[in-house]
Amino acid sequence: MTKEVKTIGVLTSGGDAPGMNASIRAVVRTAINKGMKVKGIMRGYAGLLQEEIVDMDGTSVADTIGRGGTILYTARCPEFTTVEGQKKGAEICKKHGIDGLVVIGGDGSYRGAGKLSALGVNTVGLPGTIDLDIACTDYTIGFDTAINTAMEAIDKVRDTSTSHERCSIIEVMGRHAGYIALWCGIANGAEDILLPERYDGNEQMLINRIIENRKRGKKHHIIINAEGIGHSASMARRIEAATGLETRATILGYMQRGGAPTCKDRVYASIMGSKAVELLAEGKTNRVVAYKHGEFVDFDIQEALNMTKDIPEDQYEISKLLVR
Repeated sequence: MTKEVKTIGVLTSGGDAPGMNASIRAVVRTAINKGMKVKGIMRGYAGLLQEEIVDMDGTSVADTIGRGGTILYTARCPEFTTVEGQKKGAEICKKHGIDGLVVIGGDGSYRGAGKLSALGVNTVGLPGTIDLDIACTDYTIGFDTAINTAMEAIDKVRDTSTSHERCSIIEVMGRHAGYIALWCGIANGAEDILLPERYDGNEQMLINRIIENRKRGKKHHIIINAEGIGHSASMARRIEAATGLETRATILGYMQRGGAPTCKDRVYASIMGSKAVELLAEGKTNRVVAYKHGEFVDFDIQEALNMTKDIPEDQYEISKLLVR
């Protein structure tokens, strides 16, 4: 027998991402249109365990679709990785009448959602991360905004790098994944792109290419370095010592998580938020919403967590052809 969901909770967990507010807004307004109540859970699973729970209505999310970050705030919660913390979270959901929960975050957030589902709280996850590192989906909320933010910043660094005829190593975010680096490397016309999935640590090859490019008249050199490789400052010192070319490191950092979301992040996040509510209204649980092969679909949480993902080989090969 399908369990009727009357009250939906929504939370954001892990790192913030532009577009999260669009998905929160869609959850709230879709649920209200279906006659459900909505409760916002502040600061992710940490806020759930502290019972930081507020009632939400249509006006709670007014004028939020264009705002970066998350109006519900977010936090890490080691306690929720324990069985005791998970049981406490399920009990608090039941205490507040929350029989359906939308969790917006990454793989760690999905694991927590799966635990709550096993304890009787219907759950649906949404892929909220700028890193594009969730295997079950071709799109994650915030990625499009992050790459556009990084692209614009790198364009500016290139201007000054050209003016001073220097080498610039620009480090972008992505944790252990190189998607932001790959996209920005192609979009910004970088001379080298260092990806955790492909880089073999051969720094001498970089040095040789810089020297060769200098000999044929190239006045500057842009290296996009992924966060998963890191050590940009020490790399810059070694390259400068080996080439004699002034080399600077720029770490873009958390600016990539901020700012108004792009049109794509607003629209896709809204669609995903609405679909999450539809799944809960149908009595489904332990699901994640994804965008796969041009369609919005859903997977079992454990199935999604078991999937693996790698840099698309064709994109990587094209990037090598274009950065010569």
